[in-house]
Amino acid sequence: MAARLVRHCCWRHFGAFISTPSAVPASLLVPAGKVVMARALPQAPFTLFHTSSPASWADGFSVKEEVEDSRNPEHKVIGELIETATSPQELLQLSELHDLNSNQASLIITQLSRLAAEKNLETENLLQDERFQHLISITDSQISQVWNNTLVNLLKSLYSLGMDGNRREMQSVEQEVLWRLRRLTFRQLASLAEFLAIKQGKESKLLSEVIKKLELRWTELDGTRTVVTLMGKVGHISPALMDRLEDKALELAEQFNPDDIRKITLALAYQNRRCVPLLRALSYHLIQKHPELSLNVLMDLIFAYGKLNFHQPQVFQKIATDLHPHVSTMTPVEVTRCIRSFALLKWLSLPLFEAIAQYALDNTKQLSVVHLCSIILSFARLNFQPSGNEDFFNMVHEMLQGQLDKLEPHVLTDLVWSLCVLQQAKAPYLQRVLAPDFHAQIRGDQSLKAQNLRLKLKHINAAAKLESPDYRGPFLPAEMLSAAEPAGEKVTLLQSSLREALAGVLGSQDHGRFDVRTVYGWQIDAEMVVNRENKPLPVKDFAAPHLLHSEGTKPLPPGARRVAFLRWEFPNFSNRSKDLLGRYVMARRHIQAAGFLVVDVPHYEFLDLKLERQRTSYLKDKLNKAMAKEMAS
Repeated sequence: MAARLVRHCCWRHFGAFISTPSAVPASLLVPAGKVVMARALPQAPFTLFHTSSPASWADGFSVKEEVEDSRNPEHKVIGELIETATSPQELLQLSELHDLNSNQASLIITQLSRLAAEKNLETENLLQDERFQHLISITDSQISQVWNNTLVNLLKSLYSLGMDGNRREMQSVEQEVLWRLRRLTFRQLASLAEFLAIKQGKESKLLSEVIKKLELRWTELDGTRTVVTLMGKVGHISPALMDRLEDKALELAEQFNPDDIRKITLALAYQNRRCVPLLRALSYHLIQKHPELSLNVLMDLIFAYGKLNFHQPQVFQKIATDLHPHVSTMTPVEVTRCIRSFALLKWLSLPLFEAIAQYALDNTKQLSVVHLCSIILSFARLNFQPSGNEDFFNMVHEMLQGQLDKLEPHVLTDLVWSLCVLQQAKAPYLQRVLAPDFHAQIRGDQSLKAQNLRLKLKHINAAAKLESPDYRGPFLPAEMLSAAEPAGEKVTLLQSSLREALAGVLGSQDHGRFDVRTVYGWQIDAEMVVNRENKPLPVKDFAAPHLLHSEGTKPLPPGARRVAFLRWEFPNFSNRSKDLLGRYVMARRHIQAAGFLVVDVPHYEFLDLKLERQRTSYLKDKLNKAMAKEMAS
């Protein structure tokens, strides 16, 4: 290190005594072709560009390069002419007026690419120009003498200009870059990897070699910009490199600005990488250090958190609070994207959702039917009813009038299902999706998407039967109501514990059914029949209209009631609340309408009881309270 420092200081002091180009007589400017160039010479300073566009491909330059330019005045003069050129013709004329070396020819090609990108010029004629061909020939003949950074920028420029990859000169540049990969700086490798990932994608052999070098030299990684760029542009190609980048990002988390955090979370979201430690660190610094966030940052953050299903209530509250003032100026696309992300995260911010409902009322001409459907679906998922309920849904019904036939089948099904959740489904909606010609197209389809559609149609059919007394049909046929067994459902702790505790409540297996799949599309965890004194009766003896095939035929005795035990797991509730999501509110409502006395068993009460006798006593107490409430009403 000491020797290197002394050498650098000597170069700097020596360069101070070199005269400036203005002090050099023109007679002393020898042709550039006669200057002896060493293979390992560094790059020229006027090639400061970065890879975000051909107009800016900077990787910096060393102290030696500054001295080299000072010692070769003609190089600096020609370099200034290249840098200040404002048209391709000026650059091409330099090849006629001067004897150029390979570095200068490469710089001219790089500048040509920059001007072509800035001015949106056609590159085909430029590539066919004889002067350009001459520049390529010079570069190819002395390719080993081109400085590293100039060589990297030359390769990018040739790609940007659209030069044929099968040309010998093009392959020569690629091969030279490949040979020099070990001598390129980490920043040059990162810059090249970003460019190749955008221009050529995963199939590029050169890119795969560059990535291998990045994976081996990841400890040289420094600077937030390089980390953010590689995560966004290259991380998806190499999971191993992405692992290293996540570790580095965690180390640098405190230094990221809001836009860096936005880019990192988006990169994680698009690659489906749920790196919890990194997301937690970014969330912490976002709240602690950045009080004001722009609309773009807010929108992308909530989208990324939603896609990754990463729950951070403090961040959600901040985003919802910061978004609220922006709602009136947002576009319909931004509004729907925002509300769908919050719905996906099961986060209900009443002020924000009220503002979005008002936005829909105020901007009916700008909202399309698809945008409106997205808003209704989000409201239904969180069971949100706007304070101006009547005005809002009058607007919805008016906008949907005559538009149902224009919607895709799955969009129409989701829309009507959501209106059923919100208890706003009118007869025309029900008739449209319950018509035989609508569900005939998915009847024999066994795909997951078709199964989900059939299940939602069962729920819509249940709403039509149980909650729409004026609706006269059509209804789903019996074959559509047959309950298919779910594939590989995992038994939860609450489910197994509830079943064990219910054994003490029922007293006998004949007094109950478990995991009852009803014709309404809902599952009842346990069903029993009790008489006036809350004593269990043999459930199989009685007719069961909620089943497709009933075992018994007897009607219930006077005063007897059907009881349904419904367990509510943690995912059934809105984030950090005890409010059921819309889907489960509708399930509870339908089971009650079907004649059941519902006993709710939420996870936050039942799992807190550790002893079997405590759980049995809890269920009996809940049953007695439900019966008393029913009798009182």
